[in-house]
Amino acid sequence: MKDLHIFVFFVFTFLLGNLVNVFAEKADDILGQWYTEGNESVVEIFKSNGKYFGKIVWLKEPNRNGKPKVDEKNPDTNLKERPIIGLLILKDFVFDGSNEWNNGKIYDPKSGKTYSCYIKFEEKDKLKIRGYIGISLLGRTTYWIRKK
Repeated sequence: MKDLHIFVFFVFTFLLGNLVNVFAEKADDILGQWYTEGNESVVEIFKSNGKYFGKIVWLKEPNRNGKPKVDEKNPDTNLKERPIIGLLILKDFVFDGSNEWNNGKIYDPKSGKTYSCYIKFEEKDKLKIRGYIGISLLGRTTYWIRKK
C-alpha cells in the first residue's frame, strides 16, 4: 500500500509539473511580431523579467518630410523627439494563467495617450487588444495579426 501512495505521489507530481509547463508555453504564445490594424506597423512582443512588452519595429511610412517619424504627440516635451521605430508601446503585461495578458499599459503614439489594456487571442494568430480608461467598457479594441 505504501508503494502505491509513493507511485501516486510521483505520477501526480509529474502531471502537475507538465501542467505548469503547458501554461508557461501558452503564456509565451504571444511572443513574436504582429501587424497592427491596417498593417501600419509591426510590433514585436517580448518577455522580460516575467512580464510582456511590445515595441514598434517597422512602420509602413517610417519618414515624414525625409526624416524618421518621432513621438511628437507625447505630452512630455522631453520625449517628443524619440523615434517611433523602437518605441515601447506595450508595458508590464502579466499572463493570467488562462487566456489573457492584463495589468498592462498601451501607449498610442498617434494621440500621445496611455491606456490600461488587456490582450487575448481572438483566433490562433489574431490578438484582440483592448485599451481603456477605468473599466474595459470605456475603451477601444483593435486586432493584430501575427507576422509569419
